[in-house]
Parts: sequence; structure tokens; C-alpha cells
Amino acid sequence: MDIFEKRLSDPGPLGQYQKVGHGYFAFPKLEGELGNRMMFQGKERIIWSINNYLGLANHPEVRKVDAEASAQWGLAYPMGARMMSGESKYHEQLETELAHFVQKDTGMLLNYGYQGIMSVIDALLDRHDVVVYDKDDHGCIYDGIRMHLGKRFPFEHNNIESVRKQLEKATKAAEETGGGILVITEGVFGMRGEQGILKEIAALKSEFNFRLLVDDAHGFGMLGPTGAGAGEEQGCQDQIDLYFSTFAKSMASIGAFVAGDKDIIDFLRYNTRSQIFAKSLPMPLVIGNLKRLELLRTKPELRHKLWHNVALLQGGLKEAGFDLGHTNSCVTPVFMHCTVEESSHLVQDLREVYNVFCSIVVYPVIPKGMMLLRLIPTADHTEEDIRLTVDAFKAIKLKLESGAYKKEMEIIA
Repeated sequence: MDIFEKRLSDPGPLGQYQKVGHGYFAFPKLEGELGNRMMFQGKERIIWSINNYLGLANHPEVRKVDAEASAQWGLAYPMGARMMSGESKYHEQLETELAHFVQKDTGMLLNYGYQGIMSVIDALLDRHDVVVYDKDDHGCIYDGIRMHLGKRFPFEHNNIESVRKQLEKATKAAEETGGGILVITEGVFGMRGEQGILKEIAALKSEFNFRLLVDDAHGFGMLGPTGAGAGEEQGCQDQIDLYFSTFAKSMASIGAFVAGDKDIIDFLRYNTRSQIFAKSLPMPLVIGNLKRLELLRTKPELRHKLWHNVALLQGGLKEAGFDLGHTNSCVTPVFMHCTVEESSHLVQDLREVYNVFCSIVVYPVIPKGMMLLRLIPTADHTEEDIRLTVDAFKAIKLKLESGAYKKEMEIIA
């Protein structure tokens, strides 16, 4: 059978919505300057779908440094992979400052978050090793684990008894193979907003021999007294053996890093294939990320404004009777019972009538009969944005509960 014909005969769980959703529900074009309000299909909307948590995307100091660095260095410098010809003192400076910020010995830059975590997992594990991981881990972690040729044991999401049971199995398997055990979880689960149970997992080190890798993409810069992330928030940062985060969230940039003890970072530096065989992170991004990190350290008011907005948004939605699940982070998921067809009408209502733009998640990402509207509050949002959004959600809730969206479907049919 022709491989293209085989693939095109089954477009996949998300591809099945392509004909009805492309350009609107999927691959929408947001235009204008990044911020709390942007243009979508010719109209201004309140935007809750970009991970610009601290509002750094258009911060004047950041824009100035980005422009100056681009003019000085261009996008090509340095050329080549870091191991060969792409090293610079600025790359080393950023690694050092990032590591100190998250309370680790040293760090290593990675070109992208998704590619970076996959490569770190691949470098750490051989076929004799065993990996234990949360079932709700991000797709990038799953893809890293898919490359692993050894045994793997997933545990029920944030269930410490399940972690214990899987570690017992992993310990037996590692004794048979002579390998080690790596536990992987997230600081904040980006879809539902729950923090990973890092402290509880770390406490199991007294019973089991394993190393802990945490992907803290949605915690870095936002959680903890200094913004060092979920481990700092939970008082167990020192128990995280490898701390990973992307620059694509709080720093509104491109790139990622991993930090830990010097010996293991040195090992990764010489064994992470995506960095050995890929061009170095361009200099304007490195210089720009140094400025962003400086603002994380020196402007706590950005984090305070973010959390003020989080409290207003989540408090207003809860008071209106919405189900936000178990979020204990900035991520604000709103769960509603409805069909996929109803959800499409509801989201169109939000966007076209109330000018509120947020991301929609349906089956197979969440169970059938449910819809998740995910809102990402930022330091850029205003109290008016939040008031208008909560009022819009109240209105669509009334329409959904009254069956108005089902009637609209019947009229169209």
C-alpha cells in the first residue's frame, strides 16, 4: 500500500476536524502586537491564548535589546554547533545565570523546548535503564520516552500511591537489567494547571534509588518566592536532580535550558545529540534572553501583577459557578459539559459576539461530552479585560444550559 494513501485515509484524531476548523479553531491568525488585545479576522479581541505570562513579549526594555542585538550580531552569528564553532561567552553567561536563578550548579542551553527535553531523555537513558513517568506528561516527554528501548512504567496522574507501585516495579526491573531509574514529571501540567506532586515524589528517594527530572515550562518565572519554579514553591527545589524549562512561556522567547549538578550537565553537554549536531542558538536570542532573565530577577512587580490577575480571573469564574478543576497555577482551565458541535457554536459566540479569544480543547484530548476552554492570564491583562471575559462566560453558560446551542444546530441542519 502507498504510504501516503495509508496516511490520508486516516487523518488522525485532530486532523479529522481540518475541513471544518482550519483557520478558525485550528491555525487561527492573530495579528497586531502581542498583548492582551489583538486582531482576529478584522476585529479586536481579548486574547487568552498566548503564553506571555509576564508581558515580556512587548516590554520596551526587551524590544530595545532584541533590536540592538539583531543589528549588532545578525541572525547568523555564531555559525555552527557549539561543540565545533558556535560557542560564545554570552552563551556561557546565560547558562550560568539561569542555573543560579533556579538554584542549581550549572546549566546547558537548548535550542527548543520540545526538542530539548526529548534529547535530554534520550541522552540519559540506555536500554538497560527504566523510566517512570506521569500519564499526563506533555507530548514532548512522551516522544522522548518513545525513543527509549528499555522498560517504562507510567503512574496515574499526581497519584503518589501509583508512583510508589511503579517504583517498586521499576526497582525490580532495574535489578534485572543493571540499569538506573529516571522519574519524569512536570512542575505545572499545562492543560489543567495542576502542579506536579514534586515534594511527595522527592520524599520517596528515602525508599527508592532514582533520579528526578522535572519539566517546569509553566512554573519557571511564575512560581516560588523568587520565580524559580514549582520546586521552590513546594520547598523541594534541591531534590530535583535535573530542572528543565523552555523560554517560550515566562520569557516570551525561543530556546530552553536544563540545569543540575556540574558532572551530569557536563555529560549532557557531550552526549545530547540535538545540540551536538545542531547550529548554536543565535546571538540575538541569547542576548535577548539575558535581558529577560534580568527582568525576572529584578522586577517582581511583573509576577505580582500576573498573580493579581490570576486571582481576579479564577475567582470571578469560580464565583459564577464554573468548574476550574484542580488548578493551582496561572493556567485557567474551564470545564464544560457539551458535545463537540455545541462547543463550536459556543466558541464562535465567545469570539464573534463577546470578542473573547481563548483556546478550545475537545475529545480525544479530554473525555467525550466535555469541552475545555483554556485561558492564560498575563501581567498585560487589565481588570476590564477580566470583567468583560467573566461576563461573557456567564452569558454562554446560560445559553448552553438553556439548550440554545442545540437549537442553533437544529436550525443549521
